[in-house]
Amino acid sequence: MLTNQGYAAYANNKIMTASPAELTLMLYEGAIKFCNIAIVAVEENDVQKAHNNIMKVERIIEEFQATLNHKYPVAKDFDEVYTYLLMRLKEANMKKDKEILEEVLKHLRTMRDTWKEVMRTAHAAS
Repeated sequence: MLTNQGYAAYANNKIMTASPAELTLMLYEGAIKFCNIAIVAVEENDVQKAHNNIMKVERIIEEFQATLNHKYPVAKDFDEVYTYLLMRLKEANMKKDKEILEEVLKHLRTMRDTWKEVMRTAHAAS
């Protein structure tokens, strides 16, 4: 119990002190984690667990979409990608389709890796 409280305090502190860029990276990591859990749940035929984790991925992507800064032209491209991923997640959830989830996972990993590179480049420039 005490270990869980310590970890929760550490995790909360990590979130509270993170930069916006680090928070975005954490959200990508979370989406990837929940997508992986959903894939395993589909393989194990655990419908509720798959649903719950797909919904978590959807909520993260919805947050990305809601916080896009549309003063930059690239936001339109991200908005279209997020809309596509949400459509695929809804389809995966209805069908409990592992292949669709693996496709979404591939996109999430690519976006996360790109974000890491953006963070590295920005850090090197400053």
